[in-house]
Amino acid sequence: MIFLDSSDPKEIKDIMAWGVISGVTTNPLIIAREGGNVDLETRIKEVIEVSRGDVSVELTTETEKAMLEEATRYHAWNPSRICIKVPFGEIGLRVLHQLVTRGVRTNVTCIMSFNQAYLAALAGATYVSIFSGRVRDMGYDVVPVIQRTREVLDREKLESKIIVGSIRHLGDVNEALYAGAHVPTIPPPILRKMLWNPRTDETIREFNTAWANRGK
Repeated sequence: MIFLDSSDPKEIKDIMAWGVISGVTTNPLIIAREGGNVDLETRIKEVIEVSRGDVSVELTTETEKAMLEEATRYHAWNPSRICIKVPFGEIGLRVLHQLVTRGVRTNVTCIMSFNQAYLAALAGATYVSIFSGRVRDMGYDVVPVIQRTREVLDREKLESKIIVGSIRHLGDVNEALYAGAHVPTIPPPILRKMLWNPRTDETIREFNTAWANRGK
């Protein structure tokens, strides 16, 4: 599966028409960059309107009580589509556990290591989001993190799916999939690069020219 990492309804609608996107992830940084001072509820409902699958919405408060209240509010916008992004941490795990017991779909975010991913999966997260680019920023190879997480999830029959985010290059997408990620979540500019190959364009032009010149 592929998710789209965007909060721009126009861009999402356009790419959804390709028929390859199974969900959308957003975060406060993306929304701030793409929408400025846009109302969050309005923007998320616009995203839901033009997409399909889970739409991840991230919690921004920091206490257990406030996070649960925030999660309840977001989930009510569209219970069948909203997936609550819970930042990893001790409080995050407590919040996650309560959301899971309520049947709320969850995406545990900002994961940088196997240990974190494993704990989130044990707590029942729908998705565990490993941040590829940010792991590399620390000087580590993200591939073993993805591989070992997938191996243990499969071995222990845990239901969590691995999302790989913080994708910065086309190669990150291929690497995540080869390593066993269930879902790379891809920014639109990088997804568009997946379409292009100079040899493909050249071959199409050759075929079309041959057809246009037939019989001449």
